[in-house]
Amino acid sequence: MLFRALALLSSLLMLALFPKGSSAEILTREAMQDFVIAPMALGERLTDDGVWELQNSGGSLAGYVFETGEMAPLPGFAGVPINLFVAVDLEGRFIDVRLIDHHEPIFVSGLGEAPLRQFLEQYRGLSISQTMVVGTPYGDGSAGSSLVYLDGVTKATASVRIAHESILAATRKVARERLAGIASAPPASPNFALTEPLGFDELEKRGLIARLTVTNAEVDAAFAGTRWANEDPIAKEDPNGIFLDLWVIDIGSPAVARSVLTAFTQEQLDRFLELTPFAEPFLLLETGRHGLVDADFIRNTSPDWISASQDGLPVALRDADLNVELVPDFPEGVAMILRTDRRLGFNPSRPWTLGIDALRARGMFQPEIGTTSFSVEIGTDPTLYITEAEIKPVSPLFEAVRNRAVDLIIGLIFLGGLFWLVGPNMHWVARKATLTKYRLIILGFVTVFVGWWGQGQLSVVTVLGTLQALVWKQSLEFLLYDPFSLLIWGAAAIGFVFWGRGLFCGWLCPFGALQEFAHHLGRLLKIPQIRIPERIDQRLKGLKYIALLGLAATALITPENLVVAAELEPFKTAISVFFVRDWYYVVYAVFWLVLATSVFKGFCRYVCPLGAFMAIMGLFRTRDWIDRRKACGTPCQLCKVKCNYGAINKSGKVAYSECFQCLDCVQIFDDKAQCVPLILAAKKEART
Repeated sequence: MLFRALALLSSLLMLALFPKGSSAEILTREAMQDFVIAPMALGERLTDDGVWELQNSGGSLAGYVFETGEMAPLPGFAGVPINLFVAVDLEGRFIDVRLIDHHEPIFVSGLGEAPLRQFLEQYRGLSISQTMVVGTPYGDGSAGSSLVYLDGVTKATASVRIAHESILAATRKVARERLAGIASAPPASPNFALTEPLGFDELEKRGLIARLTVTNAEVDAAFAGTRWANEDPIAKEDPNGIFLDLWVIDIGSPAVARSVLTAFTQEQLDRFLELTPFAEPFLLLETGRHGLVDADFIRNTSPDWISASQDGLPVALRDADLNVELVPDFPEGVAMILRTDRRLGFNPSRPWTLGIDALRARGMFQPEIGTTSFSVEIGTDPTLYITEAEIKPVSPLFEAVRNRAVDLIIGLIFLGGLFWLVGPNMHWVARKATLTKYRLIILGFVTVFVGWWGQGQLSVVTVLGTLQALVWKQSLEFLLYDPFSLLIWGAAAIGFVFWGRGLFCGWLCPFGALQEFAHHLGRLLKIPQIRIPERIDQRLKGLKYIALLGLAATALITPENLVVAAELEPFKTAISVFFVRDWYYVVYAVFWLVLATSVFKGFCRYVCPLGAFMAIMGLFRTRDWIDRRKACGTPCQLCKVKCNYGAINKSGKVAYSECFQCLDCVQIFDDKAQCVPLILAAKKEART
């Protein structure tokens, strides 16, 4: 007890001496440039937390690149953030996401980095304005959903969720500061259920037809005082004539489009919108002498003369490349359909502005071009659109729980049954005829379901990561990404209060279960059992506290080495990746299992740093749950001799910090054929 108290005090002292965590250095220009793929190039550094310009081959701004380590330092399971390289274009689309550095135990030497790198490849082409989640659709949740589902990594779901949240947090920060016009919520979209044509008169009545008329005199006035003032003789001859007569209609709503377009054009538009469901189309009709585009215009590109804005932000327009035929209500003229993308921030249920340039040329050869601009406000009718409720990202815990709902339900049922068996029914379970059978069945379930399937093997890495987060005032959110392990931690915490370390170490640890199976195999094969002398046994039990203290020091002084140091636990090899690792890790894990065939659970009793933590937390135990008699220890030593864990003193007192809740002593205590005090009492009663 004194040694454990000193170990706990030393750990707290370490925390006080090292209040700050280490953070990775921001990448240098040379290191950052290595991640940028030609012909793109790295521009100027814009911020202290590692945001850089991304330039195209012509030297123009094409986007931004940054690393997530400083901008979104969400700690991983080793207490250190996953640092990722992210490149986005000016419209908020991911160009590239790649791994810079990490210390996630499962990827360092378990699965390797390849699955993580493959996971990151899924971001390319996606937009920050889309709602992305890691996992699979619930039921038919993908049908008609605006959610984008990213495939996780088996056995490493929690780690990739941490990486995902880091990417989104950092990218959103850059988008807010650098990418004006990126939608923060799903925009309004046309109500496609409204298909009945409104008619020309109703369109005018609702203000859905915007019209800009500019006379020759008005355009002359706009060029007055410039070198192009006298370059349009037609305007001089007919000042009241029409220079520009522009009609603008948003035809995203079927009710509007069918009031304007012929059946032929409507069919083309419908096919176009099937292929581009987020496009918002606009009809432009010009009946004056100016026109909409110049003679060199290329279809399916952005028109040079036309621009748009909404709420002070530019709206990107592009030709839809459709042949336009209008109903007879409209005059003859030049018509075209332009489009924008609603995901980039355009809201068709709000007013917006369209601008058009008027050009004049001066000179015959290589003429000088003069420009003046006119604009028109385009009204809208919100009743024609559906404003989607903003899809708010659910909490990491909720999303993780939803994806592992079945496992969690089975886990809860199992834990409920286990509590029922080792709690109020402990004496019934501990019967000689049933204890070994029930125990092996439960340990088999723990190994297969909790360990290999559920990946619920707890690790000291989580403990140390939590300590780092508390000391360095970091987020504890990483604990929420693995709800199944969190469930096992919850059960262990309940165990601390009622039984001490025994509930987890004796019933819920998959690697401990493997060692117990190895012990039974050794006895079946008649391998000689080695019982460590009591004095040596007591000293060896102190090693696990030294291991815990050493790992705590590593976590706080050189956290980048924690993942390697934590390989002291063979859990990742034997449970997380089922022995599929480099040979030396496998040899190390197998060594402890082979040793367990002759030395009962040697790793658990002497070396396990997680066991040391569990023993310390067991100090919160509220009761002595193993019954004792006055004769226990004086003179009876049967329970002490039978205890494979060496958890019973000569006095008969149970050392709960070393008790694994195997219930062997409970069985002896209840059995009139084994318990010496009961046997003696029975003989005494028989004599009388």
